[in-house]
Amino acid sequence: MSASRRSGTTDELGPDEPERENSDGSDLLAALLDGMDAALCAFDADGVVTHWNREAERILGWSADEAVGRRGLAGWAVRTADAEEVEGRLLSVMHAPGRQVHEFALLTKDGGRVLVRTQSAAVHGPDGKPAGVYCAFSEVHAQIDLERSIALSEALFEDASWGVVLVDVDLRPAVVNAHAARALGTGRTSVLGRPLGELLSQGVEELESALQHVLAEGAPPAPAEVWVSVRASEGEKRRCWRSGFLRLASPLAEEPVPLGVGWLFQDVTEAKQAEQEASLLRFRMQQLHRASRAAAECEDPAEAATVHLDFALAGFADHAVIDRVVGGALTDTQAEGPVRLVRVAATPSGAPGPSKLADLAGLPVRYAEGHPALQCVERVGAVRASAGTAPPEAAREWALARQWPPDAVHALCAVLRSRGRTLGVVTFLRGAGRSAFERSDAMYAEDVAVRIAASLDLAGLSDGE
Repeated sequence: MSASRRSGTTDELGPDEPERENSDGSDLLAALLDGMDAALCAFDADGVVTHWNREAERILGWSADEAVGRRGLAGWAVRTADAEEVEGRLLSVMHAPGRQVHEFALLTKDGGRVLVRTQSAAVHGPDGKPAGVYCAFSEVHAQIDLERSIALSEALFEDASWGVVLVDVDLRPAVVNAHAARALGTGRTSVLGRPLGELLSQGVEELESALQHVLAEGAPPAPAEVWVSVRASEGEKRRCWRSGFLRLASPLAEEPVPLGVGWLFQDVTEAKQAEQEASLLRFRMQQLHRASRAAAECEDPAEAATVHLDFALAGFADHAVIDRVVGGALTDTQAEGPVRLVRVAATPSGAPGPSKLADLAGLPVRYAEGHPALQCVERVGAVRASAGTAPPEAAREWALARQWPPDAVHALCAVLRSRGRTLGVVTFLRGAGRSAFERSDAMYAEDVAVRIAASLDLAGLSDGE
């Protein structure tokens, strides 16, 4: 227990009630001193120790009974050689304003030495004159750890190169650093207390589920990648955030009381997109390789063309058709007049299955002027077309008018070229569940078209064209 030097006797206190009041006040003071996280000792004006709490006993090993009443620290808490300097610096605060901070090496009861950091201030009596000094101290390494924790917190919320958000138990941001505010497209103060659904249009459910899991179960063992769409003034932005989560609990409670979740994230959108593009490129190269090996085993070159078409569809399109120029291949000088195309092969439009060669009637396909396939032949290059965001019925009419399956919404036409001549067109079609064709898709379609054109050219040669 903490102890203090008390003067007078119980006879001088008078009636019992004042004595009990004084005793209650002393017990309260002792409880407050013992409950402090920092070690505390006090000296009177003569340098005699008047107070010594449990934390001081824990650090140095000297109990309150052994410490209170000693004059100075020499010989027991401080080396005799250092006592004059240490006591002089501690007691000098009685005649100085404010607090003073010092670092001393104190002695423990078992003879060891502990480096402590002290904060001392004067104690004034009722007349306003200095009556003593109180000194709070802690081990330097503990103080440094505390300062590091505070410095780390301040750095995270000021200078961190990744987003840091403290989310309360209601899953609303309580503290946001500058990086996170920029990522969310808002200011640091305007985001506080707002539901995440007001900041994100997609990915909110996944993010809130992760936060609730952390509150209930604790931090996950590894970072998680969350795709979100951020509401911004210029529109929604699709982003991928690599996120780490920490459950925050109060250090002052006997049992852990959740204060919220610490959410740290870093934008990895560009890296993820590059990774996805590389993975897609590897898959397409593997498909081209497999198609070439399978086509090499086909006796009929026309069948080899459908093999290339079937392998190209995987993960790329829903339907495809191959149209060949009527009357044989065209040279670049012959492509000035009207061009007619005849269907060579197509994928089934009702149910999935391998491509089938068309009948031998050789009737031209009724393509209207300006059809993407005809434009592809005229330009000798890829052409993209799309129904865009048209209603389902309008999109259906758009596809039927172009002689495509009714569920087609996006189209990509690639010219079939072999030996410097145009043989026809291959058209890839996507439904409403897929995105429109992009420039990288056109490059892949052209690679497939080269292989299909070689097979069709070989088929023409074998037929004596």
